[in-house]
Amino acid sequence: MTAQDERAAPRLDAGRLARLLNHYRDANTGRGIFELAVTAVPFVIAWALMALAFYRGYIWLYALLMLPAAGFLVRLFLIQHDCGHGAFLPNRTGNDWVGRIISVLTLTPYDHWKRSHAIHHATAGNLDRRGIGDVDTLTVEEYLARSRWGRLRYRFYRHPVVMFGIGPMYLFLVQSRVPLGFMSKGWRPWLSAMSTNLAVAAAAGLMIWAMGFWPFLAIHLPVVLLGATAGVWLFFIQHQFEATQWSKSDSWSVQDAALHGSSYYELPPVLRWFSANIGVHHVHHLSSRIPYYRLPEVLRDHPELRGVGRVTLLQSFKCVSLALWDEKRRQLISFRDLRREYSAA
Repeated sequence: MTAQDERAAPRLDAGRLARLLNHYRDANTGRGIFELAVTAVPFVIAWALMALAFYRGYIWLYALLMLPAAGFLVRLFLIQHDCGHGAFLPNRTGNDWVGRIISVLTLTPYDHWKRSHAIHHATAGNLDRRGIGDVDTLTVEEYLARSRWGRLRYRFYRHPVVMFGIGPMYLFLVQSRVPLGFMSKGWRPWLSAMSTNLAVAAAAGLMIWAMGFWPFLAIHLPVVLLGATAGVWLFFIQHQFEATQWSKSDSWSVQDAALHGSSYYELPPVLRWFSANIGVHHVHHLSSRIPYYRLPEVLRDHPELRGVGRVTLLQSFKCVSLALWDEKRRQLISFRDLRREYSAA
């Protein structure tokens, strides 16, 4: 859906919808255990089969198993994500410990990530509160005000090779290990990161002792990097689409930004399962305590939500070029759009 189509469509009352969605916030222990089992067990099996294929020299099978293994890892990360919102299981202790255990596999410090992600939810779409838990986004005016070097750096950051190649590697392998951007936030981010690092080192050390350094690296590193790239892609499409919404603080509303600033990424059933319904992101932002396994219920009972911020798989590839928020047109535009505008002027 384009920005023009979104503006032309009848605008839903985000506050009213948020109240209605409270009905879906109840998590279920049995369902949570089931979801964890059908994700973690296949992940372990896929990982073990990759190791066996690698040792036996079946490189084709080893390569073939990388994608499903990465898919299960993405799903584990999204279970960790729901745990961070207190949505996966009915009690906080269960959510936190499931999230912490999974964080050893996803390389993402659970408690630190939980805090920064909560800030993202509280500030998404607010032009005056950018910078934590989001993709760096400049307005047209801010971009034009930068020096030539400043513009070049932003264009480099926004290049697909950096955003979906170098970026995920840096985010999960480096930035998550040392939370330098949170030095002023006290000791808690460091405790979360360092304790996760110790747990990762212990688990990796045990596997390296059992199978050797290079075999372990050859099996786990590609799975982590593929999963990281998929995760960054999903997060990017959830907020970097043409019809998204950004506003200054004086006209910003957390509920409007949640509903109209987050996409409904309509994926094929298999990808929807591996991504744990995170594509229903506008509903998730509007009521983050809804377990991901209940999001299809929301769309079934409130079909009007299917037309808000809808992005199909094919349309999502066009979002990669969007890089600047045009405050005049109130939509994301590409660098090419900006050049055309100035050429016309």
